[in-house]
Amino acid sequence: MKAPPVPQKEGPRTNREIRVREVQLIDAEGLNRGVVEILEAQQIADDAGLDLVEIVPNANPPVCKILDYGKFRFLEQKKSAEARKRQKIVEIKEIKLRPGIDDHDYDTKMKAVRRFFEEGDKVKVTLRFRGREMAHQDIGFRLLERVKLETGTLAKVEAEPSMEGRQMVMVLAPR
Repeated sequence: MKAPPVPQKEGPRTNREIRVREVQLIDAEGLNRGVVEILEAQQIADDAGLDLVEIVPNANPPVCKILDYGKFRFLEQKKSAEARKRQKIVEIKEIKLRPGIDDHDYDTKMKAVRRFFEEGDKVKVTLRFRGREMAHQDIGFRLLERVKLETGTLAKVEAEPSMEGRQMVMVLAPR
């Protein structure tokens, strides 16, 4: 019968969890104390009323810093929350066209495409063929080329026009 696996702790190891003989120590003021035995490093941290935290566990010897672990964790959470907030999720917006689209309708669709690019979203242009329109795919291809030319300054083509069943698809991404 095996012993149950030891649960892995989130974040860096601290204080008595650090199981090496010696560490590279950085004290509370940020000064490098050099290679110090773990017991001495722990004693210095205890005297300062702070924690010994393993910052770089893969180094040889591991780099440990003396700091307030609660404050350290709080700042790390704050950093990750800020990074998540700044992160923009790129959406793919879809514009549907038909081969015989009128000029005014086309202009309205292109206005929406420009707005999507300003918001930082990708645009999937779908050109749907019905019935006998399938015999005139060249008209649809010319229409997508027109879209590509008009959005050339705002966007780059991520996926060239290609047929998928009864529709022609092109993906544009903002520059």
